Amino acid sequence: MTSDRPHPPTNPRTDTRASDAERERVAERLREAMAEGRLDMEEFDQRLEAAYTARTHGELAPLVRDLPAPGTTTDVALATDSSVAGRGARDSSGTGEVSSWQSRIGREPATSKGAFAFWGGFRRKGTWTVGRKFTAVVLQAGGEIDLREARFEDRDVVIRCVTIMGGVHVTVPPDMDVQVRGFGLMGGFGEVGESAASPGSPRVIVTGFALMGGVGVERKVRESEKRRLKEERKRQKLEKKSERKELD
Repeated sequence: MTSDRPHPPTNPRTDTRASDAERERVAERLREAMAEGRLDMEEFDQRLEAAYTARTHGELAPLVRDLPAPGTTTDVALATDSSVAGRGARDSSGTGEVSSWQSRIGREPATSKGAFAFWGGFRRKGTWTVGRKFTAVVLQAGGEIDLREARFEDRDVVIRCVTIMGGVHVTVPPDMDVQVRGFGLMGGFGEVGESAASPGSPRVIVTGFALMGGVGVERKVRESEKRRLKEERKRQKLEKKSERKELD
């Protein structure tokens, strides 16, 4: 099936004026690259701003020159209606996030099955693969476990936290199925944020023991959703700025 979606300009005349539609197509390519891990957040922000302020094709072309060529599997999948199912269902929590659990569960072996910290700390964040059983132990220390962009060795995951005069902070997206079952002595387990688990979500159990410490589970939107909202505000700001210039 041939994609009807137009691609960023390939006109060899670099001095040709760029249109709003061409700028937006380049911005969409950048978003895809960011979601796939091809660009880090800082580089993405720089390129996105350059895309919306570009005046010619010559300014747009370098922004996507090192990204996958148009017409690849990724582009075609995003351009067709059938890709909606492949990327997952719209998040039922109302955040506007798109779940992609199917591509994140059972595809890779675990990159981490545990962590330990003594008078210090540990962090598991970003794109990493959680083991079926993950054990975190902290002694007079702290730990951070962020599952928002993580992948999972299996659909059922148990995160066991043992804290002694310390704490572990677990961050999950609102559409993940999470149960908190730990026990505390002069400490405890807690959770913050509303949950609305989406179909196909991993089933995560956070359990363990806290002595004079705590384990907290917080539900927060994904970084990708924060970036999307930031992009939208930036785009609207640039559009208003452009309109004011035209009026002048």
